[in-house]
Amino acid sequence: MSIPFTTLKERWNADPAFRKAYDKISPEMEIAFAIAEARHRAKLTQAQLAYKIGSSQAMVARWERGTTMPSTKSLTKVAQATGSRLRVQLDAG
Repeated sequence: MSIPFTTLKERWNADPAFRKAYDKISPEMEIAFAIAEARHRAKLTQAQLAYKIGSSQAMVARWERGTTMPSTKSLTKVAQATGSRLRVQLDAG
């Protein structure tokens, strides 16, 4: 039995130490979480997503860990492969 990714994210966000660390690196982690969540919704493994977008499983793993940032071209491919819509938003500070 697996736990939905959104449930895990809610649990993590309830932890003050996690929130503090997350806020420090928020943009990178938001992209990482968005990729992982889209992949889970599409019921794809990292390897399957990588194949669909012409990348490697290792690269998808690095994106999902937030250690490497994907290009907008890669994000567009991820969105198409997972049946998602890519949106970019800049909020006022």
